[in-house]
Amino acid sequence: MKGKFFGFALAFLLGGLAHGQTLRIGVVGPMAFVQGEHTWYGATLASEELNQAGGIQVGDRRYRVELVRVDTNEITSVTDATTAVERAITAQRVDFLIGGFRSEAVLAMSEVAADYKKVFIITGAALDGILAGRVDRNYERFKYLFRVSPNKSSDLARTSFLLLGEVVQAVRQLGVQRPRVAILAERAAWADPLVETASRLITTPPPQGYGAEVAGVWRPSATATDVTPELNAIRQAQAQVIYTVLSGPVGVPFGRDWGRLKIPAAPVGINVEAQQETWLQATDGLGAYVATLNTLAPGVAITPKTIPFISKFQARFKRFPIYTASGAYAALHILAEALNRAGTLEADAVVKALEATNYVGPSGRIVFDKVHDVTWGPGYTTGLGVQWVGGRMQAFWPRDWRVGNQVVRYAGVRPYELPPWVVEAWRR
Repeated sequence: MKGKFFGFALAFLLGGLAHGQTLRIGVVGPMAFVQGEHTWYGATLASEELNQAGGIQVGDRRYRVELVRVDTNEITSVTDATTAVERAITAQRVDFLIGGFRSEAVLAMSEVAADYKKVFIITGAALDGILAGRVDRNYERFKYLFRVSPNKSSDLARTSFLLLGEVVQAVRQLGVQRPRVAILAERAAWADPLVETASRLITTPPPQGYGAEVAGVWRPSATATDVTPELNAIRQAQAQVIYTVLSGPVGVPFGRDWGRLKIPAAPVGINVEAQQETWLQATDGLGAYVATLNTLAPGVAITPKTIPFISKFQARFKRFPIYTASGAYAALHILAEALNRAGTLEADAVVKALEATNYVGPSGRIVFDKVHDVTWGPGYTTGLGVQWVGGRMQAFWPRDWRVGNQVVRYAGVRPYELPPWVVEAWRR
């Protein structure tokens, strides 16, 4: 009996020692979908780099990074998401959380993180209210929340509207003085403010808006498998442009149905599925000419870390990274730097160190604002406009984006190109 007890005691001590030398990072996301899969891939790449460099130095100790895969199923169930995060904290004993995708689920998951005072770095959900109105109004409870990617919904709107302006201008060059813009947005909380702002901006005269018309608003499910009814209605509304707000799997059937039906309206906005290198294959080759906001684009060096990250990611995972991948990669490196500065694993000290973040990652320079959100704009992070032309993803924005005295310009950016059947249908 003594020997058995000694064995249990030794196992307990060794287990405690192993955990003490290891940081367990919960990587949370919908792992059955590309958004969660890329979160895991991005974190995996960062953890391998950190461990190969000897781990994370915290005070006088060095910690190895161990990732814990937390499948939240959040695209289909908020309840599953909160249960998964609570299990990760209480049963799997994660030290920190990285990830999250669907805004409604991240709101709920972040309540669990706050309950347990766990730092949660969000890398996939855009809703402004995840941080604004929470960190600033109840700092003691929500100070553990940070967002690395994407830019919040209102900032995504700013960038996607700049892309929309490029396409509206291209349609005007066909002789259409007041282009008609259809708004196609998935039914999700993060999309609501973009729909509201787009409806106003499209009709506002220049220079504040585009002086165009709203042909209508359509709100399919984020998991819809057929968008034919919406697209036929858009054709009947005689729209020349489709402003898309799609982050879920509905993006693929949209691209496939749009190309199959040859809808004479050019899509631009946000379509996360179209950010993948497999887009044309997924849409049976029918998604050519679709344009979307993206975080990265082949051959475009936003920072010195962009191309090396893309190259490593493609070599390791045989695909092009979407924003949740670059976000998770940056988040883990940001956490590592903050832990090094803090010199402790104590949560409040780590929060203070995170607040001082000034990190240059693959997608830009990341500095947190007063509500722990990623800063948007020239010199920080803005994203790119990409379009599928010539059988590949190519960046078309920004070529010469002027903001005050600053000009944002990247090599490898080409002009936007209208789909030929749109040109044929609307040239005057």
